[in-house]
Amino acid sequence: MNLRAKAYESFTRQLLAKNIRPGQFVTQRELVALTGMTLGAVRELIPRLEAEGLIVTVPQRGMQIAAVDVKLVRNAFQLRAAIEKEAVARFVETASDAEVAALDDALQTLLRDGKRGTSEALLERAQAVDWGFHDTIVDALGNELISRIYRVNSIRIRLIRLDRVTIAADILWRVMAEHAAVMAAIKRRDVAGAVAALERHIATARNRALGLEALAGGMARTAPIPSLARRRRR
Repeated sequence: MNLRAKAYESFTRQLLAKNIRPGQFVTQRELVALTGMTLGAVRELIPRLEAEGLIVTVPQRGMQIAAVDVKLVRNAFQLRAAIEKEAVARFVETASDAEVAALDDALQTLLRDGKRGTSEALLERAQAVDWGFHDTIVDALGNELISRIYRVNSIRIRLIRLDRVTIAADILWRVMAEHAAVMAAIKRRDVAGAVAALERHIATARNRALGLEALAGGMARTAPIPSLARRRRR
């Protein structure tokens, strides 16, 4: 792994650890301190972050971490849905029984453990199972270009989650129940059923990030994005 790749990995790790916040302004030297990389590596990193929409350069103000707004949420989830719907359809048709069983075992083990109580460690494990489920399906396409685009978009989705959604036990276990519905269709080798279940799952996550569940009096612990909330009140 070259220095630029290491700097990118360190940056995204700091971003997802909330050491850098959406909308925050940063300098190159602050990025050096945060990533632990050299100034040269950070300077090489910046064009990639700009190209991926993770930072923007604001004239006379400097570099700003991508702010979470309605446009970002809708665009990121639309891209996610386009990739994952194609991926799950192919996975249903081509995945081996062993690959399907491995995904199902991880999910069922988690659900069984969750019945005994929820801890911080279990919530972290559930997050890993969640993302592992989606990554496995997308990677099964065998298309490195799609996987790369998907990984970048996953960072945007996680950034949105960090900014918009408090991951509490009630939300996370509802997410796992949605996964179970997708998994059930995969086990039946039901392409249409898997695509429909996955589409519902992604739409629910998008609406939660937009604050629509909160506006409707739902259980999700989110706050509506201000511009969206204003339009809803008119």
